[in-house]
Amino acid sequence: MEPIRPPYGRANLTNRGIHSDARRLRDGYIKVMIDLHCHLLPGVDDGAPDLAAALAMARIAVADGIEVIACTPHIYPGLYENNGPAIRQAVIELQRRLVEADIPLRLTYGADTHLAWDLVGGLRSGRVPSLHGGRYFLLEPPHHVAPPRLEETVFDLLTAGYVPVITHPERLGWIEDHYRTFVELVRKGAWLQVTAGSLTGRFGSTAQYWGERLLDEGWVHILATDSHSAKRRPPLLAEGQCAAERWVGKEEAVHLVGTRPKGILDNIEPDRMPKLLDSVSSVSWTQSLKVMLGRWMDQCRTVSNRQ
Repeated sequence: MEPIRPPYGRANLTNRGIHSDARRLRDGYIKVMIDLHCHLLPGVDDGAPDLAAALAMARIAVADGIEVIACTPHIYPGLYENNGPAIRQAVIELQRRLVEADIPLRLTYGADTHLAWDLVGGLRSGRVPSLHGGRYFLLEPPHHVAPPRLEETVFDLLTAGYVPVITHPERLGWIEDHYRTFVELVRKGAWLQVTAGSLTGRFGSTAQYWGERLLDEGWVHILATDSHSAKRRPPLLAEGQCAAERWVGKEEAVHLVGTRPKGILDNIEPDRMPKLLDSVSSVSWTQSLKVMLGRWMDQCRTVSNRQ
């Protein structure tokens, strides 16, 4: 199979006449946004169900200012039996369809990889694709229950030369009791990806609280959309960048959506990437109170719905 060529280069990292409110907001301090977590491939998981849906999502991404997307379908043994060769072939086909539809979006490949036995072996063989074939890959923990041996698994992956990018920790139901676990994983060399929509409240005030806290304390490496559809979970990254800027400043917000994602696709060593910020402690007491009230209202609604 012909390898997928890099989806960008110096000649490609330019604005291609894409105009949107999001692009105008960002004009002057970022040249490209890269989304490294998107369920864009049609008919392979719970993302885009067909080509029409995938093209609709791609148009939204372009209008938002995204120029490169990593197609990262689930690999979940027993449910989504995707694999590296099939994903790469599907990306080649979808890229062809984008060109035919005159949608200026570049694609590369990866996977939203669930915890499973012998991840190291899967990565080495190519059965589990890393992001653009490099050292970084998306690792998705279970949503509802803290997995056993997570720290040991991550250590084994790091020892083998891979950098797990742990996806959307702020949306996990068990983060409150295991927040320090994620802190320790980052200290040991893992990366964290927060969902852009979490920072704008798309996933509720609880996810927003944890996303903002992770940002504020300096543990977040990248933002991504984790988009699954054009309407319910669209591929919008600029809103996350703007929200992040209020917490970490303009330069770090650019790193979250541009610099580090590009470094991942270039397979740059972690220690050559922009360093994480120390805790910025930018939360005012009124912001904290707003978050706490929002979480309380979410809990009240949950109780009410159960009755």
